[in-house]
Order: sequence, then structure tokens, then C-alpha cells
Amino acid sequence: MIGPGTGVRVYVACGVTDMRKGIAGLAALTQDVLRQKPAGGAVFAFRGRRGDRLKLLYWDGQGFCLYYKVLERGRFPWPAMTEGAARLTSAQLAMLWEGIDWRRPDWGAPPARVG
Repeated sequence: MIGPGTGVRVYVACGVTDMRKGIAGLAALTQDVLRQKPAGGAVFAFRGRRGDRLKLLYWDGQGFCLYYKVLERGRFPWPAMTEGAARLTSAQLAMLWEGIDWRRPDWGAPPARVG
């Protein structure tokens, strides 16, 4: 994913977000509901009701970037809380974006070498 580097603050908006919202609507939610500055350099993640849509809002210093992903199958893992925000690391954000359950990643044993 092109975007913020490692070490960025990440806030997940718990609960459900109306995915019709664009940059202005998500920035307002960031300020009013999450109590964060939308242009503060953090990444804000929002998920729709069905769980298959994810939007990330990020201020890159020149303007807002809006990343949008729709999964073909499955749902994005999300906190059980219904309001407020949860903090993630940049590594957990990368897992979230890929649809991996960042809450319980399955690291398992490496595959056996054939040959």
C-alpha cells in the first residue's frame, strides 16, 4: 500500500461507519467522535456495516488521502467495542489492510521445505 510509513499513529473508529461519507464527512467524524485532529498525521480507519469495506483517512502534509478497499470475500477484523477508538500499530494496520486478523495473527510454524 502506498501511504504512511512505519511508526504512524493509527486509530480505528469502533462500531459502524456510513461508507457513503467522503473525506469531509470522515474528517468530521475524526474530530467530533474520535476527538482527534484529522490533519494531525495519524491514520484513521473506518469500516462499513457489512464489514467488507474499509476506508483509511490520512493527512500527508499537503492534503487528505483516502484509501478505500472492498474485500471480494470475508470481512475486515474489527474491535468488539461499539464506540470510541482503538489504537493499532503500523504493523497491525498493514495486517488489517490485507484482511488478516490483527488481533490474533496465526504465525504458526514455517512450511516444511520440499526437496
